[in-house]
Amino acid sequence: MKKYIDIFYTFFKIGLFTFGGGYAMIAVMQDLIVEHKKWIDEEEMHELISISEATPGPFAINGATFIGYKHGGFLGSLFATLGVVIPSLTVIILISIFLEQFSSNVIIQNALKGIGAGVGVLIIKAFIKMGKKVKKNWYNLFFFVLAFVVSFFTSFSVVYLILLTALFAVSYQAIKGGDISND
Repeated sequence: MKKYIDIFYTFFKIGLFTFGGGYAMIAVMQDLIVEHKKWIDEEEMHELISISEATPGPFAINGATFIGYKHGGFLGSLFATLGVVIPSLTVIILISIFLEQFSSNVIIQNALKGIGAGVGVLIIKAFIKMGKKVKKNWYNLFFFVLAFVVSFFTSFSVVYLILLTALFAVSYQAIKGGDISND
């Protein structure tokens, strides 16, 4: 039972201290799950992010469920998912109860702006840290720049962008007949 309490508590902390959703959670999960707890390694974290972004549902829940299952089976996934969801659910319930008071409170509005800035820093930190681990080659660079330009300067759906880049990667690998990461 101690293992499940540890899983719950770890993901409860992640859910409690990361405003801004899944992208903000990546840096915190990287620090807690990969570096301190060593429940998964760097490669599994990269795969987790890729799979979580390509499957339905929020990254936090997909990630917690996967890591919980890997570390503690079905009960581990249950405790991890509950741990990451309960803080957000509690905050949403409290906000809905006091919405009118929050919307006009200058202190709350300024605090949320500050939290927004912190979320941006967490996202950039995760991007830089994970970018160091990605194999640098012309193929990855080309699709990174293409995806960036398309996602920021057009109204093209990010879902279709993910599907198209996956299709291009599979097609390229089939034509080339090898592993695209070694180019």
